[in-house]
Amino acid sequence: MGEVRILRAGMVEHTVMAKEMKRLQQLRIKDKIPDTIIMVEHPEVVTVGPKAIRDGVVVEGYPTVNTDRGGGITWHGPGQLVAYPIIKWEVEEQSVRAIIGRLEDWAIDALAECGISGYKDPSMQGAWVDGHKICSIGLSFLHWVSRHGMSINVSTPGSRVEELEGCGMIAGIHTSLSQLGYKTDLQEREMGLERMEEALIKTCEKNLGRIPLKPVKWIPGVPA
Repeated sequence: MGEVRILRAGMVEHTVMAKEMKRLQQLRIKDKIPDTIIMVEHPEVVTVGPKAIRDGVVVEGYPTVNTDRGGGITWHGPGQLVAYPIIKWEVEEQSVRAIIGRLEDWAIDALAECGISGYKDPSMQGAWVDGHKICSIGLSFLHWVSRHGMSINVSTPGSRVEELEGCGMIAGIHTSLSQLGYKTDLQEREMGLERMEEALIKTCEKNLGRIPLKPVKWIPGVPA
């Protein structure tokens, strides 16, 4: 079983991270870096994927940016933890649907680690809690190295996530753990991004088949 390094990027503009992911994807294809997971938070932006562009979805009242990951529209912003796996998937792992399923299971196991019961819903990929979508997943592949990834809404501001519509979604389907009233986990610790990151790292090996290394701080653009 291989290892995967964990890079903590902090708060980074989505456009900056998009460029970095492409750069790191090329390095991973050439085996110049190991499998890598980036943990990051973004200032508010709604990414608009190819499906939403084809469907003519219009997003009003939010900053937007087009993206080349699969899917429609996704909110990103403060209080949301994003995990971007820059991973070279082995031949026996090479199924887009199976890889998405592994990320769904990863999110659900991390939620369970925090004392929260999550599940899958056939209506839309991701992870759900109490009838609401908490986790969104969208990937892009090149030579079976993944880019983009998974976002988990932990403590998002106001009702910004809940008011977003588009791509067949009605307002209120997406929400965050804090809006659902999940303030603490089973150990009575505050439910925050740090706690969710810990849970993802703890459940990484089981779901992604790679042993996570100790997280390191990383500044985009600086070799890591």
